[in-house]
Amino acid sequence: MKNIEQWKPSKYIYNKNKLIASRDSKEVAVSSRLCADLIASKYDVFLKLYAKGKLLDLGCGNVPLYIAYKELVSSNVCVDWENTWHKNAYLDFNCDLSKPLPFANGEFDTIILSDVLEHIAEPEQLWQEMARILAPGGKIIMNVPFYYWLHEQPNDYYRYTKFALNRFVKNSELSLVHLSPIGGAPEIMCDIFAKNALVFIPIFGKAIASISQSLTMFFISTKLGAKLSKVTSDNFPLGYFLIAEK
Repeated sequence: MKNIEQWKPSKYIYNKNKLIASRDSKEVAVSSRLCADLIASKYDVFLKLYAKGKLLDLGCGNVPLYIAYKELVSSNVCVDWENTWHKNAYLDFNCDLSKPLPFANGEFDTIILSDVLEHIAEPEQLWQEMARILAPGGKIIMNVPFYYWLHEQPNDYYRYTKFALNRFVKNSELSLVHLSPIGGAPEIMCDIFAKNALVFIPIFGKAIASISQSLTMFFISTKLGAKLSKVTSDNFPLGYFLIAEK
């Protein structure tokens, strides 16, 4: 990663040894804290289990997950593409992720693809490239949204079901290690409400969005809320988290 000494936390931070979304609204919009917290909790668990060796951070933006994997890997290479909104000084390579990547076969032990696949116009090409540059035994660690608003328009192309993700893995001749939904109906309803509260409720929109997300986080931490989230997540996932292995 270039200018590694200048890097600072952005989207994710640690609070009481737990990876969470930043509470700085310049880094994470107030209405997106619930979703970002849920994603952060997944990476907090699975990076510790699977991140190792030479890591490729694809579509890295401001490299928000560096805080979570920096002690787990030997090195990291940061790649983003010209369509991204997240310009930064950390890039090692500026690449079109829909085209062949400038790396050798089997070069990386870990690949991260966080909130990126939905922005790739030709995803099959990227999957084939990730499989090519991944070392034997290496892991792809990634998340994608599903029931989620259009973002970074117009470069937001797809929403993937678990069946589509499984197919990508199989067609790339990789093995599926883990595939799970992120959130269910309570989280989706809260996310939609929070994002629209900011738009349609003057003055108090941010406060209402923040409170509604805090209440939802509390609710899904209860036995009833956790059950409702789990039961509904199969057909109404907010997103997915996936681990694939070569």
